[in-house]
Amino acid sequence: MKLGPLASVIAVVANVVASIIGLWILLYLLDANPDNALVDFSHDASRWLASWSHDLFTFDQEWARVVGGYGLAAVVYALIGNFAAARLRRY
Repeated sequence: MKLGPLASVIAVVANVVASIIGLWILLYLLDANPDNALVDFSHDASRWLASWSHDLFTFDQEWARVVGGYGLAAVVYALIGNFAAARLRRY
C-alpha cells in the first residue's frame, strides 16, 4: 500500500495550520486592525488551534505571551505533522 499521498496531505495540513497561527502572530505584532475580516479569522482559528498553548506562558509583556504560546503551537504542529509525513513516506 502506497502511503505517499496520505503523507503529503498530512504535511500540507500541518503546514497550513502552522501558517495560520504564524499569520496571527505576525498580524498581532504589526498591530493589525482587529475589525478586519482576515485578522478576525486568523485570530479565531489560531485561538482554537492553539487552545492548549495560547496561555501557557506568563511573560510580563503581552507580545511575548502571544509569540511564546502561539509560536509553540505552530512549531509543534509543523514538527509533528512533517515528522509523521516523513515516517509514512518510508512505508
